[in-house]
Amino acid sequence: MKSYNPRTGMESLQVTPISKASAIQRAGRSGRTGPGKCYRLYTEDNFIKELDDSTVPEIQRTNLANVVLTLKSLGINDLLHFDFMDPPPAEALIKALELLFALGALNSVGELTKVGRQMAEFPVDPMLSKAIVASDKYKCSEELISIAAMLSTGNSIFYRPKDKQVYADNAKKNFHIGNVGDHIALLNVYDAWKETNYSMQWCYENYIQVRSMKRARDIRDQLERLLERVEIELTSNPVDLDAIKKAITSGYFPHSAKLEKNRSYRRVKNGQTVHVHPSSGLAQVLPRWVLYHELVLTTKEYIRQVSELNPEWLVEIAPHYYQLKDVEDLASKKLPRGKGHAS
Repeated sequence: MKSYNPRTGMESLQVTPISKASAIQRAGRSGRTGPGKCYRLYTEDNFIKELDDSTVPEIQRTNLANVVLTLKSLGINDLLHFDFMDPPPAEALIKALELLFALGALNSVGELTKVGRQMAEFPVDPMLSKAIVASDKYKCSEELISIAAMLSTGNSIFYRPKDKQVYADNAKKNFHIGNVGDHIALLNVYDAWKETNYSMQWCYENYIQVRSMKRARDIRDQLERLLERVEIELTSNPVDLDAIKKAITSGYFPHSAKLEKNRSYRRVKNGQTVHVHPSSGLAQVLPRWVLYHELVLTTKEYIRQVSELNPEWLVEIAPHYYQLKDVEDLASKKLPRGKGHAS
């Protein structure tokens, strides 16, 4: 079952006992369309004493940032006293409010800002919608909606057939030339597919999932229509990779980490130790500073979809979130105090 820890901001798939309601519902499946039996793989004693009556509702085990942003956009302001059917933990609500304030979606009294109203129009995670809104400033909205669409398909773009793993890995490396990071690599995949006029054959040759790419194209078309609705101009800046990365940083600045001596990473804000996922194009390179899309717990705490980060951007883009000393404390040498730095 998917669960979310608001303290660490980490999602994990945890093995949990089935609930009584779920078990009864499962048993009801046998005998639906023909005679059947249901065998329970636990004792009656387990069922009575150890299983919960019902499954924990998803609202109590998920990231609430999107829920809070939607409720705020509907004019519901007092969320802590809102009459939820299954009230989520207060800590998860407060963390969501703090994140939205850091992203500039809420002002100091918890009201929706202009940026927040624009973000609420996009049916994606608030950090991703903030990156799309910020792309207007960096004149790269075309690239950002492509990256957002690719990220929204999950981790299902590349595949590795067992008998052709070396070919698949080499094909994947072609999109990572220059250690551009996973975000730009996803953009390279989409642009290359577009140049072949959305060819299925090209996907087979490059070991890329056709269904995922079609889904990404549909999502991108939807995001493009929404840009017009929130009055963001469609601009393209494919050469300036720094501008694209700055737009991503505008949404994902809470997801920054610095390399440690033992080749793991330490998150800037809470000091948690994390590791780059082996599927990342930067898993062997390991830059000093990185920005990541999501943090998941499998065998270790892994960060997925990773790009190299210039630490000065953190202070430039989010001075209210990162003071210069936060970044300097982690950097072994002092950073130059340039324009836009908060002291």
